[in-house]
Amino acid sequence: MTDTTDAQGEPLDDEALVDKSAPEDRAQAGPLDESEAPVRPYVDLGGLRIVPRPGMQMRLEVEERTKRIVAVTLEHEGSTVQLQPFAAPRSEGIWAPVRQVLRTQLERQGATVDEAEGLLGPELRARLQSGPDGAPRAVRIIGVDGPRWMLQGLIGGQAAVDDEQAARAIELFRSTVVCRGAQPMPPRDLIPLSAPKPV
Repeated sequence: MTDTTDAQGEPLDDEALVDKSAPEDRAQAGPLDESEAPVRPYVDLGGLRIVPRPGMQMRLEVEERTKRIVAVTLEHEGSTVQLQPFAAPRSEGIWAPVRQVLRTQLERQGATVDEAEGLLGPELRARLQSGPDGAPRAVRIIGVDGPRWMLQGLIGGQAAVDDEQAARAIELFRSTVVCRGAQPMPPRDLIPLSAPKPV
């Protein structure tokens, strides 16, 4: 079998590359790479920097077994956006294959899943069977490929079913800065997150 990556894990066969999925104005409107971010106050969470805003609550999602932070959830105006940054190759997008994996996992759990063209490109819209009150719960899952990273967002609450609210949630998502760092990481590994510290 022919090796399709170089020593840094970059694909060698251009025909095998998966196109990046990102809006054309990503480098200006976000989500931004740390090399693109303006100087301003941020909440520093290691792999992510979040713009503070009035009325927004932030929650760190911790994996019980390892105690590591695996996601950041922003709550604002009746909606939630859960953020996860993942490592990716420099020249290849991972949102497309990750989207297919997520769809398969959700459908196995009994969710109804549709792929739609959203404000940022392809997204998943799902109805989960396990809402807190036993009723189905709607979510939108969005993703954007950046330079050597992919930022995934899980949108819940009002923004999952209301397009106007969804646009506000996506603005939160786009204001995020991803700090990939220079260390080698396997594609699809979660970029390490940490508790807030001042910037």
